[in-house]
Amino acid sequence: MRPSPTRAPLVPLAIALALGASACNKPVKETPEDLVVASVNGEVLTRADFEQELWRELALSDVSQRTLEDVEPFKRALLDTYILRMLLLQEARKHNLSASPEEVDRGVLRLSGDYPAGNFNEVLAQGQLSMAELRSREASRLTIEKLFASHVYSRVAVTEEELRAWYTAHEADFHEPERVHAAQIVVKGLDEARRLQSQLKSGKKFADLARRYSLSADAKVGGDLGFFPRGQMPPAFDEVVFKLGVGQVSDVVSTEYGFHLFRVLERKPARKREFAEVRQLVESKVLEQKRAQAQETFEKELRQKAQIQVNEATLQAIRGRPAPQQAATE
Repeated sequence: MRPSPTRAPLVPLAIALALGASACNKPVKETPEDLVVASVNGEVLTRADFEQELWRELALSDVSQRTLEDVEPFKRALLDTYILRMLLLQEARKHNLSASPEEVDRGVLRLSGDYPAGNFNEVLAQGQLSMAELRSREASRLTIEKLFASHVYSRVAVTEEELRAWYTAHEADFHEPERVHAAQIVVKGLDEARRLQSQLKSGKKFADLARRYSLSADAKVGGDLGFFPRGQMPPAFDEVVFKLGVGQVSDVVSTEYGFHLFRVLERKPARKREFAEVRQLVESKVLEQKRAQAQETFEKELRQKAQIQVNEATLQAIRGRPAPQQAATE
């Protein structure tokens, strides 16, 4: 299924950089034909705006040799994104939907929070994007989210029968393997491991010795490794701990990390999680699927009733920004 540019609650900055602001709303008759890439219900996408976005997308991609064949897929994907975005924003305007300045502020703040202090402006500069442009894009994204929330997702509902059917079809996903709750002590030398083993046999507490002597990061929590199934830890760990009973301490085990002593604290047998336990998770999965389907249908219907014209001659003439070595020879 083709992902929407607005489906995620927060669009990563790299995606935001690659999406057009859809700022071109001049009638086709006012713009020379060779300067127009497409017209969507009378609203035009200019060649200048399209090329600028294409350059940005190519800069964010791994395409180093920008031949016509390399650029073509980017052009088509970007055109499709632009057209869909224009359609959605047009539909939002019909319903008087828009993002408030405060909502845009919060959205930009979330985006900047994904980057270390000072790096956000550098990322914007690399994408040749101003803060004003980013705010415009964030406003468009939030507006489209409102459109989906009020006119697509609000009409989606799930029944108990659908939830149970989905659970039955995905029962394998809810099988939990056998898990062990274990702790460890890790030291450098065999002699030290034997000494600690003797102290354990004399009644010393495993967690106390782990905190004092163990070299692993979990020493501060008494060597507690938490619960884990087979295959999550190194094979040498599994080979030992899954054979121990609750409360038992292993013999000294040598691995590439050092010399270990293991103690099993709890065991949980393999089981299947019942529907009641996972109902909320199942509901979120089913809703996600149905909303995605509803969104796809909504977007398809917008396209079908829209007047969309693509200027193939202008589109074909766009080749992306020349690579530096090409520009030097022209």
